[in-house]
Amino acid sequence: MSRKVLITGGAGFVGSHVAAAHIARGDRVSIMDDLSSGRSANVPSRAELVEMDIGDPRARELIRDGGFDLINHHAAQIDVRASVADPIADARVNIAGLLNILEAAREAGTRRVVFVSSGGVVYGEPEAYPTPEGAPKRPASPYGVSKLAGEYYLDYYREVHGLDCVALRYGNVYGPGQDPAGEAGVVAIFCNRLLAGEPLVIYGDGEQTRDYVYAEDVATANLIAADMPLEDGAGIDARAFNVGTGEATSVNTLATLLEETAGVRPGRMHMDARPGELRHSVLSTARIRAMGWSPAHTLREGLARTFRHIAAERAAPRPRSA
Repeated sequence: MSRKVLITGGAGFVGSHVAAAHIARGDRVSIMDDLSSGRSANVPSRAELVEMDIGDPRARELIRDGGFDLINHHAAQIDVRASVADPIADARVNIAGLLNILEAAREAGTRRVVFVSSGGVVYGEPEAYPTPEGAPKRPASPYGVSKLAGEYYLDYYREVHGLDCVALRYGNVYGPGQDPAGEAGVVAIFCNRLLAGEPLVIYGDGEQTRDYVYAEDVATANLIAADMPLEDGAGIDARAFNVGTGEATSVNTLATLLEETAGVRPGRMHMDARPGELRHSVLSTARIRAMGWSPAHTLREGLARTFRHIAAERAAPRPRSA
């Protein structure tokens, strides 16, 4: 059944994949994005783009008057290092901006809110691998704190106002359209360096691990989260779902896979480890798999598709300036 969907941050890397998935299913999609990091070129042609900050008072008016059945909240400040440098700016977007959206959803009687959290930061350096949703939460950055706070706000709005909410805790998402800027863009960074014949830069010994999950699989998880039956259990973990593969991949292994995909080995440079970087992160995905979701792409397959996309973009002729 077609429904009316608002995706905040839908001009960004992951949000645009989610928008495309909803459109393919027949939903009517509107996107709210201030284009501070997203790009209008990412917006699917059948989606309506409203250029607006999520903290803008007009955002509440848009939601109140829009009649949205679902709000998918991807808009966020996502750079861990930026959050350390300016935690107030991080909180302004990730906490105050979220509250503006939640207040509007409450007033509008929105059926469900899907909130994007992060399995890579809310758990901190976990004790159990793969890490389940019920693991202790020990965020080690203001970004992690703000994402965890967002989940608690969702739980409050559910308990007190009856707002139907679900949180998705992402692993390291990669795929076509990924921004190479920032630590989350390692796949895009490696692809671009390989295409340029430049050595891969690895921080530390390269044995730190992450759970790399393909963007299209993440989009499918969002479709399931829009409709899945949810329990009324207490606490934030009752409505939180990890989205990953359950497989740990080291940066060194990632580099090797991409070198094999590219068919070149321009070498590697090791730099000092970055302060505060997690050593290991891999997510247990048993809960969302029980809802019928599983990743459809292996890491090797997803990396190959991502590399081909980036190579094609680099080879495309650029428009001449006037």
